[in-house]
Amino acid sequence: MMSRTTAGLVSAALLATALTASPAAAHGGHTPEQVCGPGFGKVANGTRPVTDPEGVVWAHVHLLYSARTGENCVVTIKSRHVGVPTWTTATLWVETPDRTYQDKSDYKYYAGPVKAYAKDKCVAFEGTTRTGRTGWHVFFDDRASGGSDGYGNCGARAKRRGGG
Repeated sequence: MMSRTTAGLVSAALLATALTASPAAAHGGHTPEQVCGPGFGKVANGTRPVTDPEGVVWAHVHLLYSARTGENCVVTIKSRHVGVPTWTTATLWVETPDRTYQDKSDYKYYAGPVKAYAKDKCVAFEGTTRTGRTGWHVFFDDRASGGSDGYGNCGARAKRRGGG
């Protein structure tokens, strides 16, 4: 049988471990850079919350860019219902010519990567996920969404925050 002091120390150690766990561990161990692959780095303002109508964050959608390939990459990484299959999307729009690229399905951890060549072109991005909420007050809107406010990150004018 453990003494109270030992039990208290064990509890404190477990709590400290839980509180200092990496954000990637909280999201099933996946980072946007891992999902998009080598050479991709986040762009300025390229991480947006995916929220429900009440402002609760259910995921984050990320836009990354590879200067080596000229590709953009979008991934939506869940922060709620992690490990549980829920309808999740990652969408990338490339302006001129107007093209839409999307990955959507019931995913446990993330949707994407969605990649498209967009060197010197403006892009927009969005992520969505279903909240799984039910009841009369939800009506038909159990969706959380987030993303860019329109086209931006236009090629050479986009500022990157790292990557290759």
